[in-house]
Amino acid sequence: MLKTSFAIKAVSITLLVISSLSLSVKASDNIELLISRSKHTLSVKQGDVTLSTFKVAFGSGGKKAKLKEGDHTTPKGAYLINKISDSENFHLFMLLNYPNMTDAKRALKDNLISRAQYRAILLAQIEGRLPPQNTALGGAIGIHGIGVETKDKIEIHQFVDWTKGCIAMRNDEVDTLRRYIGPGTKVIITD
Repeated sequence: MLKTSFAIKAVSITLLVISSLSLSVKASDNIELLISRSKHTLSVKQGDVTLSTFKVAFGSGGKKAKLKEGDHTTPKGAYLINKISDSENFHLFMLLNYPNMTDAKRALKDNLISRAQYRAILLAQIEGRLPPQNTALGGAIGIHGIGVETKDKIEIHQFVDWTKGCIAMRNDEVDTLRRYIGPGTKVIITD
């Protein structure tokens, strides 16, 4: 009985992992986004080929990777696009599945989140759902436009990291990016 129960749980977990992996395969033709924080670029990659590169702005909190809610820094690591929607404030918003397991492990070790919150993040990642957005790690991290484009906003965007932790692009660029990607597209954010 114990072996049967264990086998059923193992098969269930395997199916959940396979179904969450299939989300990224469904994304547009193996497209992947590579975001370089040091170069301030977002590159659209298909295998070894760079299809397009855009200048981006990051969180106003500095170069370090996001550690907690309110630090205004951009996370570093591998994420997936969870949802894409129009936005009153930002023209278009591509929500990432932040926090990922690396973020959650660090936060648990540093006592920023509880074991229950860690398990909830783990389960969401396994099931391909959006992780809890209301922990000490924060949430609502994504790629977005700049909203109504004024001369001042465009100038600020060109020279200043101004977001609360997101990755920002000009509106026409985020519209172009939208044509390449979909929910499940892999996003890698590096230094």
